[in-house]
Amino acid sequence: MRMIDLGSQTLQIMDSATSVECGRQVRFPRRSLRSLVECMVPCCGFQQASDGDGDSEYSLSSTSCSSSSDHHHHQATSSTTTTTRELTLTGTFFGYRKGRVSFCLQEHSRSSPLLLLEFAVPTAYLAREMQYGLLRIALECHRDTTINTTKCSLFRVPVWSMYCNGRKVGFAIARRLTLSDLAVLNHMQSVSVGAGVLPDGDLMYMRARFERVVGSPDSESFHMINPIGSSGQQQLSIFLLRS
Repeated sequence: MRMIDLGSQTLQIMDSATSVECGRQVRFPRRSLRSLVECMVPCCGFQQASDGDGDSEYSLSSTSCSSSSDHHHHQATSSTTTTTRELTLTGTFFGYRKGRVSFCLQEHSRSSPLLLLEFAVPTAYLAREMQYGLLRIALECHRDTTINTTKCSLFRVPVWSMYCNGRKVGFAIARRLTLSDLAVLNHMQSVSVGAGVLPDGDLMYMRARFERVVGSPDSESFHMINPIGSSGQQQLSIFLLRS
């Protein structure tokens, strides 16, 4: 076990792999999400893309960190100005009950994704961890000594080691936006904060606003903002660390 100092708080990290029990289905913890939503979003149909394969990909951004465009992207995403757009982002967890969960960061619900990650853990496992009211996800990568990290945004890192509440649970992979992802995000454009199940009955989602804290070019964190007037307090934080 090792400790990572994050300034205001410390994470305990276990380096050994931990098995994840995903053989049995775990119910989506509605009780833990009462602090996030006041009501479920009405289910309504949405139009599926008429052309192309459901798995065909849309390019989010190149994973290269050496071009001048990356430097401009880093300046845009790491700005510490006082505008609401840059201090808070929309974060969405979504995935099928027995499939892997994805996490998407956007400036707002109708904007293009800034970051799209696929976690190695099943959606049901993450939902089970959330029911205790405290969830810390730490994503860690190693610094590439061949490039200047000040010009490489953390959003461009392709693979992360993933820790969930201090336990190593595998990896998180940055991936491209598929037609299936696009259909989900388009269907949720009117949702600013909420949780539920999409009309197909098997794809779960949770969306919230996250406070963005930029510690350095090698560390950022995102902390879920509980809605005003919510009955409980869900503590959910995601840390990006380059060491």
